[in-house]
Amino acid sequence: MQHLNFAPIRGEYSKYIHETRRAIKTPDNVLKPDGTCAFGTFETEFPKMDFLKINGPTSLPNAFNRLKLTLWEATEIHLEQGVLLAALCDMGFFSIMFHIFYDKRTHQTFCWDSRMSSKKALIAPTLINGDMAYAETPNGFIKYINTFNEGRAELSGCHKGKCLITVPNKEKTAVKAIPDNRGTGSLEYDLQLTRLSGPSIVSIPFSETRPRPLYSQKDFFQVSGKLTINGEEILCDENTTAVIDDHRGYYPRRAHYDWVTTMGRYEINGEKKYLAFNLTRNQSIDQEQYNENILWLEGATSLLPPVTFTRTPETKDFRDYAECLVKDEYGMVNLKYKIYSLHPMITHALLVNIDYYITFGELEGFVLDEAGNQYDLTGCVGIGEDKTLLF
Repeated sequence: MQHLNFAPIRGEYSKYIHETRRAIKTPDNVLKPDGTCAFGTFETEFPKMDFLKINGPTSLPNAFNRLKLTLWEATEIHLEQGVLLAALCDMGFFSIMFHIFYDKRTHQTFCWDSRMSSKKALIAPTLINGDMAYAETPNGFIKYINTFNEGRAELSGCHKGKCLITVPNKEKTAVKAIPDNRGTGSLEYDLQLTRLSGPSIVSIPFSETRPRPLYSQKDFFQVSGKLTINGEEILCDENTTAVIDDHRGYYPRRAHYDWVTTMGRYEINGEKKYLAFNLTRNQSIDQEQYNENILWLEGATSLLPPVTFTRTPETKDFRDYAECLVKDEYGMVNLKYKIYSLHPMITHALLVNIDYYITFGELEGFVLDEAGNQYDLTGCVGIGEDKTLLF
């Protein structure tokens, strides 16, 4: 368990958080009676999420909504030995299930992925009452049981066979030039998750003229259970934490987002406390009013303002090390994300281009909560994404 430096700093930082970022009572459905989408920040899960019934979210007729709606549920699990990313995504044209394990001891990543038709991926209709997300292929499966209304979730899965192994690149040649280093391996896990803090539930407008939403719910959990990676059994303990990300939206034809997170249990001001954050920048039409930046504290949350990401070098030019500066305008976020390992997931097709990079590394710097308390996160594990879409 890592020690975090903690320092109270004079100043009231809540004035930098726009009132639209304060959670309001959640309506019964994300779909409004007039066919548009509810936007804002919400207290609890939506009982209904009829995204397919939104009227005119894109320039195409409503009959094409199914092909333009992106749905996914993903989890980042932070264990002592490494980080597991488990995800199921439906992009309308196709679906993908993938598992990535980043070994903190060696900086290696192991990735299994299975692509399938959209019809073979079940995305949970809501996150309450045991609604399930599920997909299965000959190489493995992933299963979510979502009971967020009770502060719980279950996650299980496996993947076996060929996997892409990314190793530290001592020759300093570009990642895209590294041979496709495929090996074989296996992954299996069965996890139970218990919520630690309030959720982050946002619905963000991506267009000034259309009801084009990006919905995201992110939750911070403590994890029990076990994981087995390539024959090594790893047991969860009281320090094992996770963030679940449920994500539904109509991306514009050209889209980009940056993201970084951390999570864990640390010694803060002499006490053992759970802490995590989420920092993202996407196509929100108003970053101050609509973003998903949050600091989770044990039993509490503190909102964070919009941030920018500055990468050196650009992720596509990553060799064996890169840095990403993540900062805001008010002095609440000042982080350097030191990237040690990267896994590219690139798709270039006739109508769809996806440049998707999943990164792992270490943080340096701090964030402030709204009361002005500073949390020095130097040495914490960092998990990030740099994603550009054309579809």
